[in-house]
Amino acid sequence: MNLKMIEELSLNNWQPLSTLLYDGWVLRFADGYTKRANSINPIHYSTFDLDHKIEECESLYFNRNLPATYKITPFIHPEHLDRILEEKGYSLMDPTSVQTLKLDNLSSPQLNSVKIDEHMNEEWLEHFCRLNHVKDHHKGIMERMLSNIITKKGFISLYDNNQVIACGLGIIEREYLGLYDIVTDLNYRNQGFGEQMILHLLKWGQEHGARHSYLAVVADNKPAQRLYAKLGYSEVYTYWYRVKA
Repeated sequence: MNLKMIEELSLNNWQPLSTLLYDGWVLRFADGYTKRANSINPIHYSTFDLDHKIEECESLYFNRNLPATYKITPFIHPEHLDRILEEKGYSLMDPTSVQTLKLDNLSSPQLNSVKIDEHMNEEWLEHFCRLNHVKDHHKGIMERMLSNIITKKGFISLYDNNQVIACGLGIIEREYLGLYDIVTDLNYRNQGFGEQMILHLLKWGQEHGARHSYLAVVADNKPAQRLYAKLGYSEVYTYWYRVKA
């Protein structure tokens, strides 16, 4: 398994509003909506003086009223960057587990009250923002970000008594289905609805050529960790953020 490819997929399939390639580092900007879309990704070879380069990145983000945020993966360049950032006062935030699943022995979902659209629509967006508590001024940003994704998408909603109680996003690239922002209504959690929705999304991915799935889950999200373990996902690497206010 090419782990760096999974990291590339995760960058491709959660698009920012703009990107700057700076001496091998990928700088992403999305007006502050999510760390993933507003972070520095040092995944390619770096040649500039490191202290100067870090100062320049800080300036680029601070000038946009954003904290300088680095995504620290096993693939960073230079390899000692995390230690350097810690010495410069960057805080460690959101340790995250990247997990994968081979789609060759899926269980069939028991609930059929789902809808999967391959194009984003206002209904899905409204329910997603409601369940995820997305602030009003971020809604338009998110809509633009999702519109920037050029690979195959599946916007899924799960219903109970004609009410959307869970939703999420699946994206297929290079035979991998990525799961993004899977969310269930607080009043319906721990009742199996999230599992049912994911099984439908995995089946959809399989029907459209996916042979594997991947996702990222924050390490301290124990309920989500248990759910993904039950479905058969296993950790392949971890990452975290280094943030300077």
